[in-house]
Amino acid sequence: MKIFIDTADVGEISEAAGLGLLDGVTTNPTLIARTGRPMREVLTEICALVPGPVSGEVLSTTYDEMLKEARELAAIADNIVVKIPLIADGLRVVRTLTEAGIKTNVTLCFSPLQAALAAKAGATYISPFVGRLDDVGHEGMDVVDQILEIYDHYDFDTQVLVASVRSPGHVLHAMRMGAHVATLPLKVIHQLIKHPLTDVGLERFLADAAKIAKPK
Repeated sequence: MKIFIDTADVGEISEAAGLGLLDGVTTNPTLIARTGRPMREVLTEICALVPGPVSGEVLSTTYDEMLKEARELAAIADNIVVKIPLIADGLRVVRTLTEAGIKTNVTLCFSPLQAALAAKAGATYISPFVGRLDDVGHEGMDVVDQILEIYDHYDFDTQVLVASVRSPGHVLHAMRMGAHVATLPLKVIHQLIKHPLTDVGLERFLADAAKIAKPK
């Protein structure tokens, strides 16, 4: 499974990339607003830093306006993926962009039926928001499982990108289900690495190493 980082903070992206495990980046208007910088400037810097897919989102909600923004975003760099909201006009835009060879990430997906429509429209990625589903009493990962089942039945090319990830448990479930991608905040990436028994074992090894006789 590919691992993306969900942030617009260049420092966090550099740190995650330094681990050698980063496959791409997802951003959204909220994350970019936190940087206090123009969106195009931020996306240009991220695309230069990360060779993998970088998702940048349109800010409009009508077909013509989204299409115009999408083309402007796609012109930033070859690795830009345009995020489109899962609304009726959004699906129309996805079809148009797909026919033009522009990659898309359909966002704000909360049901397997929505995901099926995005795949039929030709989306490159579909982003089910598992954490937000959990927040309202649904099992977010069950939705991911249903999406994967549907996609397998109909041999869709759209990749399932698990989003709104809150914990290593989400990541583990995504991997076991066979999701194509998960996008994680830096905090969760660090949590994947850590384990208390690893820390205890390392502490003991270092303590014993200090007792090893030095060559005379």
